[in-house]
Amino acid sequence: MSGAHADAGARGAVQRRVLRVLLLAQVLAGAGLAAGITVGALLAEDMLGTTSAAGVPAALLTGGAAAAALLVARLSDRSGRRPGLAAGYAVGAVGAAGVVVAAAIDHVPLLFVALVLYGSGSATNLQARYAGADLADPERRGRAVSTVLVATTLGAVIGPNLVEPTGSLARELGIRELAGPFLLAGSAYALAAVAVAVLLRPDPLLTARAWAAEEPAAPPTAAAPTATDAAAARAADAQAQEATATLRLAAAGMIVTQLVMVAVMTMTPVHMRDHGHGVGAAGFVISLHVAAMFLPSPLTGQLVDRVGRRPVLAAGSGTLVLAGGVAALAPADSVGILAVALVLLGLGWNLGLVAGTALVTDAVPLAERARTQGRVDLGVALAGATGGMGSGFVVAATDYVGLALLGGVLALCLLPALLVARGPTVTRAAV
Repeated sequence: MSGAHADAGARGAVQRRVLRVLLLAQVLAGAGLAAGITVGALLAEDMLGTTSAAGVPAALLTGGAAAAALLVARLSDRSGRRPGLAAGYAVGAVGAAGVVVAAAIDHVPLLFVALVLYGSGSATNLQARYAGADLADPERRGRAVSTVLVATTLGAVIGPNLVEPTGSLARELGIRELAGPFLLAGSAYALAAVAVAVLLRPDPLLTARAWAAEEPAAPPTAAAPTATDAAAARAADAQAQEATATLRLAAAGMIVTQLVMVAVMTMTPVHMRDHGHGVGAAGFVISLHVAAMFLPSPLTGQLVDRVGRRPVLAAGSGTLVLAGGVAALAPADSVGILAVALVLLGLGWNLGLVAGTALVTDAVPLAERARTQGRVDLGVALAGATGGMGSGFVVAATDYVGLALLGGVLALCLLPALLVARGPTVTRAAV
């Protein structure tokens, strides 16, 4: 085997090891993420006694995720993905434990603080997708991102369906039944933190930087005519502007996708309970929704790499429009149609996130990648906080149908920009 092939084989082996560790962490973290999502709004409504505050947990969770997105990204930029991800999961575990304590002593301020910390787990869960792309070839980035995301499916689908058993455990411990899923979430995030801290070696971001430093420098060239220099400068400026436009487009797509998804998802369990459905039914619908968020990832990654980032991002926005329409038209007593709406909502989010992540990674040089990814995820998390906080007030002012229609309109507004956008094919320039 030639040295080049051996080197390529060794690099492939490192990437496969990184993905295996991330898969393990994401299975655990998925359970932590989905368990809390299912009952967070119900717990707040129960403790606060008002539907208009039911969106507060999602807002606090995503607000905490916003702060964590920046902090995890900065720590990753300075020290590598391993300490960044491990710290993020650990803070999420502490937050979940805090929610359990707050529910046990009926302490609303502690609940709010704990939910902010709990949001770190969800932010870290998403940041892990960037770690999967660090060592991937540009033409395989969509698939690398999707591999990490799909691992979340197992834990995310199992988590909501453990609402009733964990609720029974909480009741036996003498605390609120709705706090039970957070017992599962805390344990899951803690295990994810340990898995990353112990097993994520070598660190993917630090390794990517080391590999980039080993690349041979371009040979010096003779001085070119002034006209050629000017043309090269214009080409470089155009390329920089195009990268900036691509970054903005990707960020806008993921921000709108997150806002719509969180808003509609947050109020669906409340809407179902208000119309006579039990917590188990709500957990079933949310589990299907979360499965749709992550399970299609392998196919989405293939589409992103073969069809293109922008068309898939546009398809995600269109799917969210359809989801809003189905949710608005769903009879309140129909669990099946609500489940279809939430599956479409999750699928639209998946298409938008995988395509947007690949676009962001394409547009940003390796040296700036972690910081820029953190800033983009900050915007995504703030959009989720806005959707979570605003959803309760929208439903209180109108109803669930009004919220679903508003989500569809917001997703529709993004489509024109995505459909007219043009961009180059993926190259290795951003590596």
